[in-house]
Amino acid sequence: MDHYDPQQTNDYMQPEEDWDRDLLLDPAWEKQQRKTFTAWCNSHLRKAGTQIENIEEDFRDGLKLMLLLEVISGERLAKPERGKMRVHKISNVNKALDFIASKGVKLVSIGAEEIVDGNVKMTLGMIWTIILRFAIQDISVEETSAKEGLLLWCQRKTAPYKNVNIQNFHISWKDGLGFCALIHRHRPELIDYGKLRKDDPLTNLNTAFDVAEKYLDIPKMLDAEDIVGTARPDEKAIMTYVSSFYHAFSGAQKAETAANRICKVLAVNQENEQLMEDYEKLASDLLEWIRRTIPWLENRAPENTMQAMQQKLEDFRDYRRLHKPPKVQEKCQLEINFNTLQTKLRLSNRPAFMPSEGKMVSDINNAWGGLEQAEKGYEEWLLNEIRRLERLDHLAEKFRQKASIHESWTDGKEAMLQQKDYETATLSEIKALLKKHEAFESDLAAHQDRVEQIAAIAQELNELDYYDSPSVNARCQKICDQWDNLGALTQKRREALERTEKLLETIDQLYLEYAKRAAPFNNWMEGAMEDLQDTFIVHTIEEIQGLTTAHEQFKATLPDADKERQAILGIHNEVSKIVQTYHVNMAGTNPYTTITPQEINGKWEHVRQLVPRRDQALMEEHARQQQNERLRKQFGAQANVIGPWIQTKMEEIGRISIEMHGTLEDQLNHLRQYEKSIVNYKPKIDQLEGDHQQIQEALIFDNKHTNYTMEHIRVGWEQLLTTIARTINEVENQILTRDAKGISQEQMNEFRASFNHFDRKKTGMMDCEDFRACLISMGYNMGEAEFARIMSIVDPNRLGVVTFQAFIDFMSRETADTDTADQVMASFKILAGDKNYITVDELRRELPPDQAEYCIARMAPYNGRDAVPGALDYMSFSTALYGESDL
Repeated sequence: MDHYDPQQTNDYMQPEEDWDRDLLLDPAWEKQQRKTFTAWCNSHLRKAGTQIENIEEDFRDGLKLMLLLEVISGERLAKPERGKMRVHKISNVNKALDFIASKGVKLVSIGAEEIVDGNVKMTLGMIWTIILRFAIQDISVEETSAKEGLLLWCQRKTAPYKNVNIQNFHISWKDGLGFCALIHRHRPELIDYGKLRKDDPLTNLNTAFDVAEKYLDIPKMLDAEDIVGTARPDEKAIMTYVSSFYHAFSGAQKAETAANRICKVLAVNQENEQLMEDYEKLASDLLEWIRRTIPWLENRAPENTMQAMQQKLEDFRDYRRLHKPPKVQEKCQLEINFNTLQTKLRLSNRPAFMPSEGKMVSDINNAWGGLEQAEKGYEEWLLNEIRRLERLDHLAEKFRQKASIHESWTDGKEAMLQQKDYETATLSEIKALLKKHEAFESDLAAHQDRVEQIAAIAQELNELDYYDSPSVNARCQKICDQWDNLGALTQKRREALERTEKLLETIDQLYLEYAKRAAPFNNWMEGAMEDLQDTFIVHTIEEIQGLTTAHEQFKATLPDADKERQAILGIHNEVSKIVQTYHVNMAGTNPYTTITPQEINGKWEHVRQLVPRRDQALMEEHARQQQNERLRKQFGAQANVIGPWIQTKMEEIGRISIEMHGTLEDQLNHLRQYEKSIVNYKPKIDQLEGDHQQIQEALIFDNKHTNYTMEHIRVGWEQLLTTIARTINEVENQILTRDAKGISQEQMNEFRASFNHFDRKKTGMMDCEDFRACLISMGYNMGEAEFARIMSIVDPNRLGVVTFQAFIDFMSRETADTDTADQVMASFKILAGDKNYITVDELRRELPPDQAEYCIARMAPYNGRDAVPGALDYMSFSTALYGESDL
């Protein structure tokens, strides 16, 4: 028998492709491989006029196996043995295996005896090895081969198809679209791919299998139902079937490559011809544009105005910016196309391209040179003409600009100086008008120079005989006359403003005094009204007493406030007297304040009415707070008793659950008495609920007489009832376990003592590390795997803790296991005898069924350690039952 050598590698059989016998234990995969490998073998055996029905039976004598290798390799094998004895069959199979090995295949744990015995796993592994060597190894795509090459080929062929993403040889093919895409890519007339749906894999798979079998001579190697019904289809079956597509289409691929080569040559010729046509057309268009443009550039007809010459310059700039650049690009592209075309023709051994007469690159360059010469002369002429007209237009433009600026500045100034807005203005407005008038006078003086410049420019234009001199002179005279009038109006307005200012200063002082005293008094009254009407919210008797004291202090300030009110009204009366005496035309009210005497009197009367209302509200709130304080004290007194009582009961129950006084029945009776006393306490809880309801109805939110809230009491009461019920249930379960397992009271006490000792947090539960320490203290010595097994028993929900009930269940079970192990060891010594080992068959034959199965289960990890396969000596047997620590 050949065995796998881990030091050797193979070019076509990668580690992930090695035959994995464990995978064949999956019935679904075994079924797929049986069908696929059988169909593959028959596709070749039919060439020799035979086939197989059962893959593990029909290859047992080695005859059809040798025939299969001859067909797929094209070589003759050694003459087979025709006898029907086992030795003849083994000889034939060995000849086949030797032939496979001669092809560079390293067989992995496959022997002739196993094939002859009909070992289905070994037979499938051998056929897979043959498929890899003769159907997949020689596949090569770019620089990859075998499995990677086949996968790359599938990816390249199916890349243009939607919903197809081939990444492997299992789940990527489940929806059937990959098979359909391969067929459609090479034979599109066989499948209407557009009608396929990804959500209908059965139809897709059956369509592909039927078409491949009918039109491509690829046998149906897979069942659509098996592929869809399997979470991960068998990779080897899929690879075998897909390789058949590769071989079927490989000839078509070569023809396609040859056709592509011819098309490429034709495409190059067509491209060259197109380049020739493009050159001829581009050259003709460019020469025609040059012919039309040169006469325009040679036109030197002068213009009489600067505007007309500027338009010509703008047209020339448009030519330079918009029209010429595309033509420069066309000329450059023309040369590039010509050079590219000549290069392509030379590389393809074709004659050089000769353009039509007059369209050579040199002809175009000559025409372009003439264009640029005309362009240069036209630009120089334009600039000279513009400079000539510029001299004449400069002075006229300067006159217009200065005149326009001056006229824009004087616009509305005469009307402004003739206004009588000061007659109804306030003092602050008069002062502002004076400052504004002073600024205007400064501005007027600054404009004196501009008026003189305008007159000088007009004189110079007259001397130079400007064609539009009459209009310039008329405009200059109008500006000078207007300037003289502005000076007279300015002086008259200053005198009127100064006279009005003196008259209003006296009234302004009285207004200011009124505003200074009225504003704070008005603010005081508004604050007083806001405070007197403010809705107060208090929660204690102290807070309402503070509000009452503040209100009494406020009432004491009212006489002084009334005196201030009368003084403010006196100032306003004095202003009214001055206005009537001197007939002052007042433009409006006091500029320093909007507070009128009427407002002051109205607010003062409102304050006087609000004071008695505030007195009444404070008295009523004081009485309500006294009642709330009584409710707080009543609730606090009861809560301070009930809260500690609940906490004490919780602690007492915890102590009872871990103490070991008396029997479990005594603990149960004790707990039930506690439960009865707790239930009898319920009326006090109800009474506290009633007091709490009164507090809520009174909208009382805090209570300094207690730290307990009703929510705390409710939660504590519910936890107390839950804890006593759960503790009683735990003791009842302990009694059931003790009676069912036959555990004595002394053992229960021992278990409880160990549990309490290692329950370091005193929560009634041990965590994982505490439980491990407890087991070690009781004589257990286990590895991580054994401890994990124990934890799965005592903590099936994986909460990370072990309750006392789970602890005693485990300890009672382990005690029973130890008794069984002792009985089995006694039987071993009798059965082993002098040979000092025992086999699985001997155990089943000699021991009672329960002891035999227990022993076999415990010894499974140690099977194969000893010199005799499938047997255990005394030491290994003892280790299997008692663990490594007992050796």
